Parts: sequence; structure tokens; C-alpha cells
Amino acid sequence: MGKRLIQWTVWVSLLLGALVAVGFFSLAVGSTGFSFKEIFLSFSKKGSTSYSIIFDLRLPRILLGFAVGGALSLSGVMLQGLFLNPLVEPYTLGISGGAALGVSLNIALHLYRGSGVLSLPISGFIGALAVILLLYSLSTRQGILKMQGLLLTGVMISFISSSLIMLIMAVSRREDLHSIIFWIMGSLGEVSWPFVKLIGAVSVAGLFLSYLFAMDLNALSLGEEEALHLGVNVERSKKFLFILASLLTGLCVSSVGIIGFVGLVVPHFVRIIMGHDHRILLVSSFLSGAIFLVLCDTLARTIISPLELPVGVITGIVGGLLFIYALTKREVTME
Repeated sequence: MGKRLIQWTVWVSLLLGALVAVGFFSLAVGSTGFSFKEIFLSFSKKGSTSYSIIFDLRLPRILLGFAVGGALSLSGVMLQGLFLNPLVEPYTLGISGGAALGVSLNIALHLYRGSGVLSLPISGFIGALAVILLLYSLSTRQGILKMQGLLLTGVMISFISSSLIMLIMAVSRREDLHSIIFWIMGSLGEVSWPFVKLIGAVSVAGLFLSYLFAMDLNALSLGEEEALHLGVNVERSKKFLFILASLLTGLCVSSVGIIGFVGLVVPHFVRIIMGHDHRILLVSSFLSGAIFLVLCDTLARTIISPLELPVGVITGIVGGLLFIYALTKREVTME
């Protein structure tokens, strides 16, 4: 156990170091580039252009990427552990579809005009919460949460939500259609410090709460019957982990739009490197997800600078290619 603890400490330290390095890199690059010396000097230049760019535009965006990337990856780990399926991700259950539907309705009905800047995130979270409650009620029988039924119901809700969104887009005006499409593709661009602090606090709290059930996830990986024999309160663990993962996903999607593949690709790679012990898998996936999303967002805003791509496009392309590569390498190794 002592040797394993040392290995885990080294891995977490490396990931923390990589996260800090990626953060400084993201601060430095953009349409206006800065050296690391200029970044440190800007601390004492409050009110200057460099200070505004770094601390009002780039830093909150990086911290939001840290929070959202970590939360999505953490949700992916928990859901994959519950379903015993490495292909399950936070969006498989239709939660993102519910959030997108809520935002699309808000935009199409122009509710945001009299409700302020938080109108879209609130409507998205209401949509996600409605899906969570629907999934929970439809999949619970006599106090038992049926995981297979939960997955199938979630996939169907996702299809229904997508169809309703396309219907709304088909009858929307051009400016509303543009807003819906841009939101669906995901962006970390429109941020404020209170908003970043809220998402960051919830994300970190989710990480700490997940550790209350790290050993339960290890036991559940052996199957529900085996976990029951090991003394795990299976139904309590399943319900708590499902609700925690769903709420984290709903909050992220309603805040920044649909950013796919983070909750699928990152846990998959971390599991290959770290193994299946959730005591290291949870925190490693959280940090790796944060690194991945911050890097993708940096690429999204610099690849065709000064124009900016939606970060969801970058995560989809990069994540999909990485996942195909990983599967190909595993098949070659098995042969």
C-alpha cells in the first residue's frame, strides 16, 4: 500500500504541475501574446490593457475550463463505474439534451430579453433537472434503481430532445437559429467572476463528495451482487452517484453548452494508465479533464485567431481521434 500511495502521489503531482503549465500557456497565447515575465509584471499594472486581457478575459475562462472539464470527466468516471460500461458518458443519459432543449425554448420564445444574463443557464439547468427527475422516476421500481432501464430510457430521451430541438430550429427566425446553434456547440467565452466562482466551487465539492463513495465504486465494479456481499449499500450508492453525476453534468451543460467527449475520452485514457482503482481514478480524471478542456479551448481561440471556434467542435474532433487511436492500439496489442 505504501508503494502504491507514493505512485499515486507522484501521478497527482505531475498532473497538478501539468495543469499549472497549461494554465500559464493559455494565459500567454492568443491574438495578443504575452511572455511569462509580462504575465507576472501585469499583477502590478491594474487598469492596464495587459491586466484586463489576462485577468478579466483569459484567467476566468481558464478557471471555468478547469471547473467544467474536471466536472464532466468526474461525471464520466462515476457513470462508467455505475454502468460497468466504458462507453457511457455524461451525455448518454439525455441530460445534455434536456438542457439544450430548455435553452432552445428560452431563445425561441425570447424569454431571455426580460430575465437578464442568467436566464439561459437557469433555463438549461431546469431542462436538465427535468430529465434527471424523469429518468429517476421511470427507472426506479420498489426502491431499486434499474441501471439497464436507466440507460435505455436516457438514450431515448436524448433522441426525443434532439428531435424537438431540430423542430424549434426549423421554425425559428434566423437570428434565433444562430444563437441556438452557437450555444449548442459550446463556448467558454462569456464568463464573469461570480459565475466562475460558483461553477468552480460546485465542481470541487463534487470531487470531494465522490470520494465518499470511492470504495463503493470499486466494489460495484465487481457487480452488484458481489458489492452487496462486501457490505455495500448498493441502492444508496447507485442513487447518490447517479444524482451527483447528473447534477454536475446539468450544471456544466447549462453554463457553457454541449461540450462532448470530455467525459468519455478522458476517463478512458486515465483508466488505461492508472488502473481501475477509483481512489486514484477520480482525482486523476478530474485533473486530466481540466487539462484537456483548457488545452482545447486554447486551441479553439487561437487556431484561426482573431476568430474563435466553439470549443465543443475542438473537443469532438480531438477527442474522437484520440479515442479511435486508443481503440486501434488496444486491438493491435491484443493481436
